[in-house]
Amino acid sequence: MDALDELGVGSIAYSPLEQGLLTARYLDGIPEDSRAASDSPFLNSDAVTKELVGRLRTLNEIAAARGQSLAQLALSWVLRGGRLTSALVGASSPRQLEDSVAATRNLDFTQEELDRIDAAVKR
Repeated sequence: MDALDELGVGSIAYSPLEQGLLTARYLDGIPEDSRAASDSPFLNSDAVTKELVGRLRTLNEIAAARGQSLAQLALSWVLRGGRLTSALVGASSPRQLEDSVAATRNLDFTQEELDRIDAAVKR
């Protein structure tokens, strides 16, 4: 990242929603019509463990406390501080796109929020 700063070059985060895992879609398990249920080469049912769902629920609680969806929290985290210039997301509906764009309204995090996010993903 330092080299990008020195050169004045931007960088794009690819798949910041981790194939949909960082959305509310998997908070209650694997939906039948989901990518994980189809055993896609990018995400399969083995990846969606009880431990992972617990982490997602914790992140969702942090998001709710910030007035955000889980997807918005993930995108805000990626875009915070301006080091990344964009995030490449996919949307299957206008609502999903609007939700993603809304993440840019709250890119600031308290140190406590960052610590809670780190604790959730590292446990």
